[in-house]
Amino acid sequence: MTRELAIGIMIAVAVLILLAMLFAWRRRLRRDSGLTAPLGVPEHAEVARRDEVLYVSTTRHDQPLERLAVSPLAYRARGELAVTDRGIALCLDGAPTVFLAASRLVGVDRATVTIDRVVEPGGLIRIAWSADDDTVIDSYLRLAGGDPKNLISELQRLVPASDEAAPDTGATR
Repeated sequence: MTRELAIGIMIAVAVLILLAMLFAWRRRLRRDSGLTAPLGVPEHAEVARRDEVLYVSTTRHDQPLERLAVSPLAYRARGELAVTDRGIALCLDGAPTVFLAASRLVGVDRATVTIDRVVEPGGLIRIAWSADDDTVIDSYLRLAGGDPKNLISELQRLVPASDEAAPDTGATR
């Protein structure tokens, strides 16, 4: 086998792998096209706190390794989380503002693992929210600086009380 043939085979394999990745991502975008995050902050929402965050991912509820491509939360980004009296505003770089009204929130806690990211125990903030009447999903954030303990406490106050006990997710609180 000549050197040129070996290089040609390696390039062809690399191109095939990249094409497979592209087609898989496009299929995931089509699969999840029915799920969208609510956009726009309601008028007169009073901001109680702002924090710089790294948006990590959105996954199926209690399945931290099953990524969802929810528009506009399909890609990782830096941004700002604003806690308001009516819910959570997530302003990510290059994307419209996502607003999770308090009525959509299902739970807020700490997590350690999500797709493509493993951090120190409890280093991620997991926000469980309703995308529609039947679908609960989890979005993961990482606070840019400091311990997320106080932020999580404020976010948990927004979650409406539920009649059933919270499920055990394996996340550290």
